[in-house]
Amino acid sequence: MAAIYAPYVRDTAISFESEPPDAAAMAARIAATTALHPWLVAEADGTVLGYCYATRHRERAAYRWGTDVSVYLAADARGRGLGRLLYTALLDLLRRQGFRTAYAGIALPNPASVRLHEAMGFQPIGVYPRVGYKLGRWHDVGWWELPLHPADDSPPAEPIPFPELDLSAAALDRDDLGLAG
Repeated sequence: MAAIYAPYVRDTAISFESEPPDAAAMAARIAATTALHPWLVAEADGTVLGYCYATRHRERAAYRWGTDVSVYLAADARGRGLGRLLYTALLDLLRRQGFRTAYAGIALPNPASVRLHEAMGFQPIGVYPRVGYKLGRWHDVGWWELPLHPADDSPPAEPIPFPELDLSAAALDRDDLGLAG
């Protein structure tokens, strides 16, 4: 996963990090994330093709029903429906955990990411103009939102931590989603 993420950090403004994390740093991120949120990995024949995950939307307690989502794919795995496959599984898990809303921040321009998120049902909700400086210029970050449950004013149950979630009905594969080869 560190090898997949490194080019996004080094060569693009898709990630605002300046130094790619190594495998140990990625392992620490996964361990910290999965205490509450899912982190999913797609692989074929032992090769990691991509991953997606959810994280806390903001630190304050009242935000705990919202979650930020991200997906990263190996260069040769893009354009084959894998991002959709990963997000479909991730969003299903987040719904089952009781999260109410998923948010995606996209450094702009990034038409492929915008297309993926909008195909998954995310709607644009705003832009932070010129919020990040990388690769010699300022970049906007657009925000997209996906309600995971119908709007409801009743008090929500606490989100179920990912390790406590019953995963017996969560397995998906390409055939389940009708994705092409």
